[in-house]
Amino acid sequence: MFLGYLLIFTARVLDVTLATLRMLMVVQGRKLYSAFVGFFEIIIYITALNQVVSNLDNIGNLLAYALGFACGNYVGIMIEEKIALGTLEVQIIHKGKSSEEMVEELRNEGFGVTILTGQGREGSRDVIKAVIRRKDLMRIKKLVYKYDPNAFIITNSISSISGGYFRAIKKK
Repeated sequence: MFLGYLLIFTARVLDVTLATLRMLMVVQGRKLYSAFVGFFEIIIYITALNQVVSNLDNIGNLLAYALGFACGNYVGIMIEEKIALGTLEVQIIHKGKSSEEMVEELRNEGFGVTILTGQGREGSRDVIKAVIRRKDLMRIKKLVYKYDPNAFIITNSISSISGGYFRAIKKK
């Protein structure tokens, strides 16, 4: 009986984790990867669902199914955060006097940046824009806050890139 609960729980954790990753791939337009993951996701899902539906009078099956679903969401998000698929547009609103040193270091670190001038309530500000891999977000934040602890950083997910300066950035 316990083994059955464990099977349902584990299957549910796996299929919901795969569903989370698959949805991210769908949003990013990764057609083949999402189809591949979806194939295994649905096989595992049907297996778990079959165990629960064939024994509806067993409350343990239902609880294992629900707990597996909850844990699968958590695990899926944790894995997604670790692999950090996708690209972001980053806008950095620099609140200091000059952004030249920060921009130079960003470029030395391999980030392609564009500088615009914006007008805010407190006067003009440099607005620094870059397109980065999601996994580089913490790196760029750390670098920006080194120069400007009060910088305002905005990110937007983007799904396609064409042209411009965007190359593989190696971690140091």
